Amino acid sequence: MTKRILAGRAVHSVGLGCMNVAWAYGAAPSREDAVALMRHALDAGCDHFDTANIYGGGVSEEILAEAIMDRRGEFLLATKTGIKVDGPRRSVDCSPEAITTSLDASLARLKTDHVDLFYMHRLDRSTPIADSAGAMARAIEAGKIGAYGVSEWSSAHIREAHAVHPMAAVQTEYSLWTRNVELGVLETTRELGIALVAFSPVGRGALGGELRDASALSEQDLRRGMPRFQGANWEHNAPLIAQFDALAAEAGITPAQLALAWVLAQAEHVHAIPGTRTIAHFDQNHAAADMAIDAGVLERAGVLINQQTVSGHRYPEALLASIDTEDF
Repeated sequence: MTKRILAGRAVHSVGLGCMNVAWAYGAAPSREDAVALMRHALDAGCDHFDTANIYGGGVSEEILAEAIMDRRGEFLLATKTGIKVDGPRRSVDCSPEAITTSLDASLARLKTDHVDLFYMHRLDRSTPIADSAGAMARAIEAGKIGAYGVSEWSSAHIREAHAVHPMAAVQTEYSLWTRNVELGVLETTRELGIALVAFSPVGRGALGGELRDASALSEQDLRRGMPRFQGANWEHNAPLIAQFDALAAEAGITPAQLALAWVLAQAEHVHAIPGTRTIAHFDQNHAAADMAIDAGVLERAGVLINQQTVSGHRYPEALLASIDTEDF
């Protein structure tokens, strides 16, 4: 089993992103199915579970508490703070007071006295970074968190926070078709000894081998608002995805496994946290870390699907203001 260091702990390089069980990609699974997925994942050797306070308004954290918190010592638990959702309006608050309040609320929902990794979900441009990082340091000193991280931050701001108190992880979108981290964050985290945790490593499901018609996504699915899944952009991207599916079939693996293997091959400090609603998909994803895939296949995948070949931005205009990671 392939292990990599995260927050001072050796964990499986493919963890489980827990957004999908409560929020974002259409209808969530039943509570019973979500709990069963978490328990199956832990039994299968998954030891890195990643959630956030906003996933379903805390529901994802509550599901984790019900499913596996009785086995707290067997896994690394990560959650996040910072994003505030008020209907269609989103804001970011990483002030020390907000961090403390949010952390206590997450601990209550998770039914635990500490989380191993606590992220600032986005950069709060109205709060000095030293103040936010200082609040994280105090939470570490209090034993409420083991380490802290940030999500979708630029290289410069990562360095600024790391200088106040060393961070353990940077989480950002990274996949064959989203390469923003290659503009600076990948190298910065490698240099500073910080783990890079890739969310949406399967291209938000586009590279998962099953999404054929983006127009069929439910009205509640966040991807309907993302440019790459819309109109002419999707018409351009769909044939590339079909070629990617064929390449995976040629290699004798699933498209999701090829996508995950490519991400993990980019650097030894990279982790991936694909999300899923089903045990079958979890099993496919979990197995990807230990597959011996020919380097030539990975190279062909990278030439086929990349920032230059796909059409459309990864985020709609309304969300770009909250993203600090360097952009093309």
